[in-house]
Amino acid sequence: MNISLIGPSGSGKGSHTAKLVKEFNLVHVATGDLFRENLEKRTALGILARKYMSEGELVPDEVVEAMIEERLWKISPEQGVLFDGFPRTSYQAKSLDQMFQEMDRALDDVIYLKVSDEAIVQRLSGRLICRECLEPFHKTANPFKTCPHQKCEGQHLYQRPDDTPEMGRARLKVFHRSTGPVIDYYQERGRLIILEGEGDFAQVHAALIAAVEAIQRKEARPATREEVAQLQALRGIAVAIEPGEAVLPSLDIVLLGAPGSGKGTQAEQLARQLQLQHIATGDLFRENLKNKTDLGNLAKAYMDRGELVPDGVTESMVQERLARPDARGGFILDGFPRTLSQAEALSEMLTDMRRRLAGVLYINVADAAIVNRLSGRLICRNCQTPYHLQFKPPKQSGHCDLCGGELYQRDDDNPATVKARLKTFHGQTEPLIHYYREAGTLVEIAGEGKVSDVTDRTIAAARGLQVSAPFVASNI
Repeated sequence: MNISLIGPSGSGKGSHTAKLVKEFNLVHVATGDLFRENLEKRTALGILARKYMSEGELVPDEVVEAMIEERLWKISPEQGVLFDGFPRTSYQAKSLDQMFQEMDRALDDVIYLKVSDEAIVQRLSGRLICRECLEPFHKTANPFKTCPHQKCEGQHLYQRPDDTPEMGRARLKVFHRSTGPVIDYYQERGRLIILEGEGDFAQVHAALIAAVEAIQRKEARPATREEVAQLQALRGIAVAIEPGEAVLPSLDIVLLGAPGSGKGTQAEQLARQLQLQHIATGDLFRENLKNKTDLGNLAKAYMDRGELVPDGVTESMVQERLARPDARGGFILDGFPRTLSQAEALSEMLTDMRRRLAGVLYINVADAAIVNRLSGRLICRNCQTPYHLQFKPPKQSGHCDLCGGELYQRDDDNPATVKARLKTFHGQTEPLIHYYREAGTLVEIAGEGKVSDVTDRTIAAARGLQVSAPFVASNI
C-alpha cells in the first residue's frame, strides 16, 4: 500500500504521519527529511544541492525529485510507503506516477486533510518548533516552551519567523494555487480522499486510520467533483486585467526558455535596447541574501535548517522588486514564472499594481542544441556572469571580462544532468507556454543560429509588443 497525506502547513500532516507509519508499518518519505539527510551525509545529490545554496541560488526541482527517486528504489517492493506533503504540484504528481510505473508499483490514494484557512492561521500563530528535533508543538499545549524529549535535553522551542498571521495567509495563497491542480489530477483518476482535519486530534486520527484501512481493503470512497469544487473555491485567484481596462503605462515582458536557451543574454540586450529593468530571479535571490533583507533572512533561515525555500518567499521577492520605482516603466522578467501557479501569482501581482503583461517571449531551442550549448558553458565564481567557449568566449581564457574572477563549469552542466533539467522544464513549463498561447500573449522566437540573429528576432518581437502595449519607450 502506497499513500500520500497532503494539506496546508499547519494541518497536522507531520503529527498524523508519525503515528500512521508505525500503525501500518509504512516507510515515511518526506521531502524535507530527504533534503536534510542528503545534505548531512554529503551524498552526490546533497553536495550538488549545497553548491546551489552556497552560490545563493534556489535548488532546482529536479534535484529534489532525484532524491525521492533514489530513495524509492531502495525500498522493497513489498514495503508500503507514506508520503508526507508530496506531491505538491501536478508535475510532481505525474512524475511520481511515472517513477512508480517504472518500479512496477502504484500510488493507491491521496488523502487531503481539509482545514479552513482561519484555523490554519490560528494554528501557525501558536506553533513552536524544537531547534534540535524540529518537532512542532503549540503554545497552549507546551507553556514551558522547552522540548519534552529526553534526547533534546530541554532544548528551547522557538517560533519560526514565517509563522505569523500575515505570512501564514500568504503561504496559504501559494498552497491553494499549486495544490489545486494536484487535487484535480487525483480526483479525475478516482484516487483522492478528502477528510475533515479540524477538531480533536484523536478524532481526526481515528478518521485517518479508518480511511487507510479502507484503502487496504480497496473500499475507500473517492472524493466527488462537488467536494473538490468546495476546496477549489478557496484558491481565490485574481483575474488579470482585461485589455480594455485602464492600466498604468508600462511595458512588462516575461522571457521564457529552457536552461541554456540564451534567456539571460537576450534579456540583457532587451533591457539595454528598450531601457527596461532586467529582473532575474537568481540575481534577486542573491541580492536579498547579500543585503540581509527581511525576505533574505527568511530564505536563509530555511537554508540554515536544511530546508527548501518555499515558492512564497520567491514570489514575495519578485513582488517587492516589481514595485520599485525603477521598474515602473516596465521590466524583462527572466526565470519567473516557471509554473502555472507562479503565472497566477504574477497575474495577481500585476492586477494589484493596475498593470498588465504586454507579452511573453518564448525562445525555442531544440533539446539537442541545448545539451551542446551547456557542455561548453562557463560561469564566473564572483559575479556569476555566463560565458561559452564557442558562443561567448572570455577575452582572457579562464577569467571574467567584468571582474577578472575565475571561470568554471558547473557540476550540473553535463549531458546526463542537462537532460534531467530539460525533462523538468518540459514537464513544468510547457503547460505554462500553452497557458500564455491560449491567452494570446505568447510570441515564439527561433532561438538557434547566431546569437546576433536571435537578438535581432527577439528585439523585433519586443518592439511588436511595444506597439500594442499601453506604453511607448522614450528612446524608440
